[in-house]
Amino acid sequence: MNPTKRTTLMAGLAVTLLGATRSFAARTSIEVWKSPACDCCSGWVQHLQASGFTVKVNDTGNTAARKRLNVPERLGSCHTAEVAGFAIEGHVPAGEIKRLLAERPRAIGLAVAGMPVGSPGMEDGNRREAYDVLLIERGGKTRVYKSYPGTAL
Repeated sequence: MNPTKRTTLMAGLAVTLLGATRSFAARTSIEVWKSPACDCCSGWVQHLQASGFTVKVNDTGNTAARKRLNVPERLGSCHTAEVAGFAIEGHVPAGEIKRLLAERPRAIGLAVAGMPVGSPGMEDGNRREAYDVLLIERGGKTRVYKSYPGTAL
């Protein structure tokens, strides 16, 4: 293939992939329940929006949503969300939510327990605690979906 055709093909592929990513995000809405006074929850919502999600926010707290979505109490964090029938608890990165939606495992959803520094919405400069994104399986068991390393202080 000559260089001009290769460049044209690569440019077309890039435009197609960009369009597919944008159309995926445009169709993907997520509903969040959080405290109206929580700055880190608002930071996580901004992270989702920057990643292409359409976000509906309910400033009513998240206890009832967590219970309704069957998220075990031990995995609790400051906000709970629902996307395409999956529960999302805590500061789960948007990339892992997109992976969950692509893979569609038989599971309740994802959780990042607590509020680890450096997770989306909990940024503090270059400081980052190690944390795991957990897949919540039906029945409440969990397994590591992705680990994020910390940084040395």
